Amino acid sequence: MKIIISGGGTGGHIFPAIAIANVLMEQNPDNEILFVGAEGRMEMEKVPAAGYKIKGLPIQGLKRKLSSENIKLVFKLMKSLKMAKKIIADFKPDVVVGVGGYASGPVLRVASKMGIPTLIQEQNSYAGITNKILGKKANKICVAYDNMERFFPEEKIVLTGNPIRNNLLNKDITREEALKHFGLQGDKKIILSIGGSLGARTINESIISHLDVISKFDVQLLWQTGKHHYKDAKSKYEEIKPQNIIVTDFIKRMDLAYKIADVVISRAGAISISELCLLKKPTIFVPSPNVSEDHQTKNAMALTSKNAGILITDKDATENLIDETLKLINDNEKMGELSKNISKFAKNNSAELIVKEIINLQKV
Repeated sequence: MKIIISGGGTGGHIFPAIAIANVLMEQNPDNEILFVGAEGRMEMEKVPAAGYKIKGLPIQGLKRKLSSENIKLVFKLMKSLKMAKKIIADFKPDVVVGVGGYASGPVLRVASKMGIPTLIQEQNSYAGITNKILGKKANKICVAYDNMERFFPEEKIVLTGNPIRNNLLNKDITREEALKHFGLQGDKKIILSIGGSLGARTINESIISHLDVISKFDVQLLWQTGKHHYKDAKSKYEEIKPQNIIVTDFIKRMDLAYKIADVVISRAGAISISELCLLKKPTIFVPSPNVSEDHQTKNAMALTSKNAGILITDKDATENLIDETLKLINDNEKMGELSKNISKFAKNNSAELIVKEIINLQKV
């Protein structure tokens, strides 16, 4: 088969795309895969690093406020549609897959018009505008949450869950190995703070304003700031130099970080949630308010309404996040409840299920 996988922008779109590609290649090494992303976005670096070819489109997102950038967007969209048509005509894919992100819009629109089967992988519990439009023409829509017929034709929907990075489920690594990697102690509980692939300002500010409090508790904090926030975080950290906190801009070995985490602080991106469900981690979610349709809050509420996590709003985080985290990590019974309940949302073979649907589309 020849497959185009389109989309990106954040790790939440890129990691599932690569997971799908990996399964396609495992099942048949003769498959050909081409990624199409947005110029200047994360996928242009991450996809080649994973061993796949990628072409970039000059597409960008719509600004919510009045901006001259929106005028430029019209021209970039027209150019992207033209480029997408040429890419598809040259590559001649059997199926085109959209994983969300700027580039998936023009690529799937053109593919549908050319009569090529298309599949959408919708990660969130609340579909964005682009996928709702694309879903009308798509042949299949793979989703991670129930009740998605609110957004898509019911007969096209398949509940598959979200693919995650395979190495996170590596059972060969030990807690001792992970502790040694980060330089942490084994006799104290560990909080892991992650804010998505680009970092989270509010989570970082909440920690910065409570560094002295955390330093006095008998816990450890592994703190991923994201590259945009590392300089400020490191500067504040250096003022106190708490012995029980490790601060870093990016954690490459997330498998090791999750292995030792007793409690996780996280945004509520769909892929982060899927990972946390499979790994059964007690989690405090701080949904980002800066996303379309406020979908991260809806993602988190799908879990927290079932006592499978704790939700703290972005506006309340600076005041409440650290207090609630320290309260949770000292409550073994509550941690056990959250771990048990979040695991009920886990789906183990999502990438394989999506690939099955891609193969079925080729036979249409």
